[in-house]
Amino acid sequence: MTSDSITNLPGHVAIIMDGNNRWARHHGLSGVRGHHAGVESVRAVIRRAAEHRLKAVTLFAFSSENWKRPEHEVSALMELFIMALKREVSRLHKNGIRLSVIGERSPLSAPLNRAIEHAESLTCHNRGLHLVVAVNYGGRWDIASAARRLAQRVENGDLCSDAIDEAAFAGEMALDDVPDVDLCIRTSGEQRISNFLLWQMAYAEFYFSPLYWPDFDAEAFDEALRVYAGRKRRFGMTDEQIEVQGA
Repeated sequence: MTSDSITNLPGHVAIIMDGNNRWARHHGLSGVRGHHAGVESVRAVIRRAAEHRLKAVTLFAFSSENWKRPEHEVSALMELFIMALKREVSRLHKNGIRLSVIGERSPLSAPLNRAIEHAESLTCHNRGLHLVVAVNYGGRWDIASAARRLAQRVENGDLCSDAIDEAAFAGEMALDDVPDVDLCIRTSGEQRISNFLLWQMAYAEFYFSPLYWPDFDAEAFDEALRVYAGRKRRFGMTDEQIEVQGA
């Protein structure tokens, strides 16, 4: 499969990686083993996204609500994040992939924060695929944080309230340097966005896969891209207007 095999590719794909625990239970394994298996799917999808020359992929790795999970699972996930960063960052850098992490970092451990900072620093000048990982992230937190920063600028006298428009707001969001999401994929059959990129997915197409995340491989990713390619994105326009634009 090459980038020429599918036309009308999305620029930015967001993925809600769901089903690791259910995959593990189905195979008689611990939930932690499911998360480890999910890392292989991450590798496969990133590799295929780079082959397709997509601009950005954002992965929902750990939501702000996931702290409610059992303590041993949360601890294992944080250790997995550190291990994956240390193991994968050299490969990402070698392949020209830029890595960014979004979310509230203060609750994260010092070793994890150091690993994040090292990975971002090492890859910051790469011009290939932009891989964004959302850790301790929530869409409402993102919007509230942007509003707070804008309010502070107004309070400081650096910004007039009348100047706050969509562009100004977007400039304060976590993905201010990444185009809006074109396609959102969620695995495991669930059909909701779970507080993920609420602002950035205003016009996204959605694709819901029945596969658990560890079973979602490069071929499954390609199928999602093919479905997206067959969609007609109107952005408020009529079919006739879109046809004139494409002529």
